[in-house]
Amino acid sequence: MSQRGIFRFRLYVAGEAPNSTLAIANLAAFCRAYLPDRYEIEIVDVFREPKRALADSIFMTPTLVLRTPPPARKIVGTLSQTQTVLLALGLVSDVG
Repeated sequence: MSQRGIFRFRLYVAGEAPNSTLAIANLAAFCRAYLPDRYEIEIVDVFREPKRALADSIFMTPTLVLRTPPPARKIVGTLSQTQTVLLALGLVSDVG
């Protein structure tokens, strides 16, 4: 089986807010299930690093940024709708 590219994610969260904690858990579970051994996750707390959030035009949390592979994509929310996340990341062509 050929090694496909690594998915590099940056997840912007607001401290330990419930939605942020849920998004972290959902992203980790999603990656383990759909991208085993093919992902890197960077967590950025906007309370600790507000300039990084502004540099990426992040105005709501939680927000997931897919950095690679291109094209870059953003998803706002807790990432609890797996099929929607798959579609948004281009991993499936249709939710149906």
